[in-house]
Amino acid sequence: MILINLLPHREVARKRRRETFQAIMMASALAGLVIAAVIYWWFQMMITDQQDRNSFLRGEIQVLERQIKEIANLEEEITALQARQRAVEDLQSDRNLPVHLLNEMVKQLPDGVYVTSLKQADQIVTMQGMAQSNERVSEMLRNLSNNTPWLAKPELVEIIAANVSLSPKDQRRVASFNLRFRLVRSSEAQKAMGAASEAAAGK
Repeated sequence: MILINLLPHREVARKRRRETFQAIMMASALAGLVIAAVIYWWFQMMITDQQDRNSFLRGEIQVLERQIKEIANLEEEITALQARQRAVEDLQSDRNLPVHLLNEMVKQLPDGVYVTSLKQADQIVTMQGMAQSNERVSEMLRNLSNNTPWLAKPELVEIIAANVSLSPKDQRRVASFNLRFRLVRSSEAQKAMGAASEAAAGK
């Protein structure tokens, strides 16, 4: 017995292929949407994590900046305290400077020189006096330059010839001088004396 199919099988097969293609396209579209959603979610998670890390780092940076400011303030306070400490130490060590000044004046003034005025402003001492001759003034300047660690940088401001009356009949020619020099602080003088001692020991 022969069976003959009179139904439109080609159209049915075509319809089935079209439905299969549409189903595949729909599945592909859904899969693409799911993949895109997963990728978007992953990127959003990375962005959120990075933002959290950035916020944490900003907070830590602010903490460090506050600590740096505190350290800078502490350094300024330490510097100010050290400056005050040095000032107090200088004052304590400089209490004996007038004694050293008078002692050195006695040692360094040659015979034939006497002082009429002695003034001190900070570390600068101004001295006026009389000398028997210009040579005595030169000798005094050499003594003040080379023979003492307590006095430094002597500078002759003025020297003029003058007359001194010892009695109505006895008048003498003298040199009236005006000079200034620097009074060395105790710490500097002690360093200079230590260096001189080492140099003498080395010889």
